[in-house]
Amino acid sequence: MDTQVAMFANTRRNLPARRRLPGQVVLVFQGGGALGSYQAGVYQALHEACIEPDWVIGTSIGVINGAIIAGNAPAERLACLRRFWHGVSCRGLSTLVGAYPGASEFWCKLAVLIEGVPSLFIPQPEACLNPHARLGSEAAAYYSTAPLRASLATLVDFDYLNDKNVRLTVGTVNVRTGNPRYFTNRDTPLAPEHILASAALPPAFPAVRIEGESYWDGGIHSNTPIEAVLDDRPRRDSVIFAAQLWPAEGPEPETIWQVISRQKDIQYASRVESQLARQRQLHRLRHVIRELARYIPESERDSPAVKELLQWGCVTTMHVIQLKAPRMSGDDHTSDIDFSAGRLQARWEAGYDATVRMIERAPWEEDLDPVEGIAVHEVAKA
Repeated sequence: MDTQVAMFANTRRNLPARRRLPGQVVLVFQGGGALGSYQAGVYQALHEACIEPDWVIGTSIGVINGAIIAGNAPAERLACLRRFWHGVSCRGLSTLVGAYPGASEFWCKLAVLIEGVPSLFIPQPEACLNPHARLGSEAAAYYSTAPLRASLATLVDFDYLNDKNVRLTVGTVNVRTGNPRYFTNRDTPLAPEHILASAALPPAFPAVRIEGESYWDGGIHSNTPIEAVLDDRPRRDSVIFAAQLWPAEGPEPETIWQVISRQKDIQYASRVESQLARQRQLHRLRHVIRELARYIPESERDSPAVKELLQWGCVTTMHVIQLKAPRMSGDDHTSDIDFSAGRLQARWEAGYDATVRMIERAPWEEDLDPVEGIAVHEVAKA
């Protein structure tokens, strides 16, 4: 095995075989560029425990990881993820690191800014030299994502994806209306354009046209589209593994550099906590409606008006497993373009370790209050 690829192949624990999970298994993957190797580690731990997803939903790098998972048979998924992350590992100017030990992340970020990531994106000189050049909505960006299209062709079997073996949902934003739109292979065949659209974060990457409309990265609206899972119809019992790449909490900044970093964290953490609080309220109301049905006489329960009202109730349970990527030494607002191999490996291992601990704990086996519909679990700190 190639040395670089082997970096992402380490396993350290013998995990128990999959125990029956109470419902569909859902992966919710945020966008976050290089931070997304954490999600690959999450998947590796689940795969080794024989827990395969029924549904993957995400934005940006989360959708790229998700397409690789949903677009391959289980036996091929981990190998394809390793190939992808090996392919984006920093090269180019980073070869100068030998002369400057300890500066690998700096050189890697500089390489990404100047020459892009060969398997993801490359510079568009016209946009860089003249920001007022009329390039058209599908080219107005600093980088071209043509290399990503080529990578998807080798890493994702779109025929397999559209056979709906695993549901994939892609978060985008309509450029013209500003409204979010979720494309899913449950409702329509997905193509490379859908993945490219979800990864089209402006002004770095250009909009992608689908069905006559232009779309950008869904992370502009919601970088953690967990509400789309909890609002899905028909509702189903679910165990939701939400891999969060951006820290919602952090220290007060004291420098402009720290301010920029903190602002970016808050923006892309995407109000996960407030979304969950709202969803827990709604789910509790649905369960209350279901419980009230027991107190309505059977003769009245069958009337059309009562039946219609009772349809707002449900008995589904949702276990939300929050897997929060740790803040690493030196992290700042440029960490999402740090594709240095050491950083990618460290984030992969962090995702793997956090998920292993959660699998060993198996919180979805805990009983829920009959009025509560959603339980939120966080992994204990190591």
